[in-house]
Amino acid sequence: MAAEAHRVLVYGGRGALGATCVQHFRAKHWWVASIDLAENEEANANVVVKMTDSFTEQADQVTADVEKLLGEQKVDAILCVAGGWAGGSAKAKSLYKNSDLMWKQSVWTSTISSHLATKHLKEGGLLTLTGAKAALAGTPGMVGYGMAKGAVHQLCQSLAGANSGLPSGSAALAVLPVTLDTPMNRKSMPDADFSSWTPLEFLAETFYDWITGKNRPSSGSLIQVVTTGGKTELAAAHL
Repeated sequence: MAAEAHRVLVYGGRGALGATCVQHFRAKHWWVASIDLAENEEANANVVVKMTDSFTEQADQVTADVEKLLGEQKVDAILCVAGGWAGGSAKAKSLYKNSDLMWKQSVWTSTISSHLATKHLKEGGLLTLTGAKAALAGTPGMVGYGMAKGAVHQLCQSLAGANSGLPSGSAALAVLPVTLDTPMNRKSMPDADFSSWTPLEFLAETFYDWITGKNRPSSGSLIQVVTTGGKTELAAAHL
């Protein structure tokens, strides 16, 4: 269908932000594929990720399934919006378990998305990764989370370099939010100041702008997403 000439992969398409992205791009008549542990019925297509403790197994499975799905078709963007949060200091009993979970949710997904971009992204296309503003500094109360997000920031910068494997003219960008306004966050922090939380729709709209060339930052940028009094602003982080 000519109306669905634009294509986007949403990695984490069943999460709160991912589902919002799927809805947003479907509403604009884009062809959207979701990659997640379960299907998103609103997407045009789904790649269901099999749970495993082996990174290479999961990476090979997702890579093969996306290849089957797309064939020679290229996509305008790959949005890696998978992730999660877990706390704990280096002393915490949950340190190993939570670090493992953070690695799987953020580093595995970002690494797979990066490789998919080298194979399936159009020239001039966009890869977005999800970092965290907190990980620009030490995170003693959430070490696993900070390490995982720090790795995502480093990956984004690597992808912007020469010979990174990304298609010509394409960009890798990381968004670094503070707190996203999700139902789960509202449930777990009912007394928080929601006016300092970033609406999911704002990020979906930002991704759309960047894909279509509007206000797209230079590749490798780490873009802090800061919401104050209900107003959200984007600012590049300088390491």
